[in-house]
Amino acid sequence: MDKKQYKIGVISDTHGKLNPEVLDLFKDVDHIIHAGDICGTDVLHNLKKIAPLTAVKGNMDFGELTSELNPTESIKLGQVFIYILHIQHMLDIEPDAKGFNVVITGHTHIPLIESKKSVLYINPGSATFPKHNNSPTIAFLYIAENKINAEIVELK
Repeated sequence: MDKKQYKIGVISDTHGKLNPEVLDLFKDVDHIIHAGDICGTDVLHNLKKIAPLTAVKGNMDFGELTSELNPTESIKLGQVFIYILHIQHMLDIEPDAKGFNVVITGHTHIPLIESKKSVLYINPGSATFPKHNNSPTIAFLYIAENKINAEIVELK
């Protein structure tokens, strides 16, 4: 049965390391989305202990992760359809035409929240290896029925 409100933790580009602060920040989320470049099953196992997890394979995910992860995933939380892939320019669909409300990507290590054609695009940045003098970051996606909001959170 669908809930009316969801708090989703969004993370990407952990590259085998999971900042302990993430575990604390995600402790009350309903779902976690990892947008690739996980680079280690320990990261997945630790996130799965917190909440249900949806993860995609990034360009740096090899070995046993290759068999566990798909390059894209789509999920529905409440009334919101979410499409997940690692590299945004490899988007293989028109999200608005397919009914998606949110697209989550990673890869750039640069956090971003923007709307295009009624679709919210979220890149949480990198939780471990930020670029261009950014801080390490994650994101939260908030769903309240059909209202969607997101925020980027800097890690210490």
